[in-house]
Amino acid sequence: MGRMTASTGRRVLLAAPRGYCAGVDRAVIAVEKALEQYGAPVYVRHEIVHNKYVVQTLEKKGAIFVERTEEVPPGNIVMFSAHGVAPVVHEEAERGRLATIDATCPLVTKVHKEAVRFAKEDYDILLIGHEGHEEVIGTSGEAPDHIQLVDGPGDVEKVEVRDPSKVVWLSQTTLSVDETMETVDALKEKFPQLISPPSDDICYATQNRQLAVKQMGAESDLVIVVGSRNSSNSKRLVEVAKLAGARDAHLVDFADEIDEAWLEGVTTVGVTSGASVPEVLVEQVLEWLSQRGFEDVEIVKAAEESITFSLPKELRRDLREEAAALAAGRGGAGSEA
Repeated sequence: MGRMTASTGRRVLLAAPRGYCAGVDRAVIAVEKALEQYGAPVYVRHEIVHNKYVVQTLEKKGAIFVERTEEVPPGNIVMFSAHGVAPVVHEEAERGRLATIDATCPLVTKVHKEAVRFAKEDYDILLIGHEGHEEVIGTSGEAPDHIQLVDGPGDVEKVEVRDPSKVVWLSQTTLSVDETMETVDALKEKFPQLISPPSDDICYATQNRQLAVKQMGAESDLVIVVGSRNSSNSKRLVEVAKLAGARDAHLVDFADEIDEAWLEGVTTVGVTSGASVPEVLVEQVLEWLSQRGFEDVEIVKAAEESITFSLPKELRRDLREEAAALAAGRGGAGSEA
């Protein structure tokens, strides 16, 4: 046993996988590469990923974040965030004479393509997701006449469709797996002929991070999720932790947001991070905890992840030249080069 003081009984359970998913990694690197290749400024429409620290870091390097395409002066480069955009946004960029880089996560693009396909076949599409979230706005914009939003099981009773034999559900990629299935079950009860997407829309990273938190939460007095308030997948991790049995769970952007009062009577702290969170922020939380006697760290591993995505193909072209040509009204190289 060694000295009796060696173990305080305090421990940290560290979830794996946690943090960056392949889509976020790709989007963040795309901004850095664009700045390296083309020089500042590179405009980004909406936060590239939903993380405060990442956005601040990229701003220091010369990225300019805007909420509307119209805010970008003609002849510049604009990048679309990992959450994806509606087709109308591509048109706005064209009208604004902008060269574009699309950093939409390929798993979000997959949902967009499903929406287009089912709309073509004249299905009513029930999109499960959170109202106002960028990803939902983007997917809905692919087929606005065919898509209606279902924001959780409570929304099901007000759903109306034209033909109950031609209904399909799709979902935002970053939802709570359990709550989504609850919504789907309620929809199936109402529309027995409801069909499901060809493959699950909730992405691998969302599912894996929730799985790890379920295992960890069951044994934790307190769970700390590192992530930003506007990050859907991070907020879901807090909910999943509580449902799994954690006495308490909180979302923090940085270690200094942790309240010492949360540690009262706590012996096991679970730690994880959302899919847009750099590992350095988790390390700072672990350091903060170790200074307060939580030095013993155990990994709770729920899955292996090896998925990577190649960078947006536009980074292989001279976009500054294209942007200048667009601004001068000469047209660019088109969307393929």
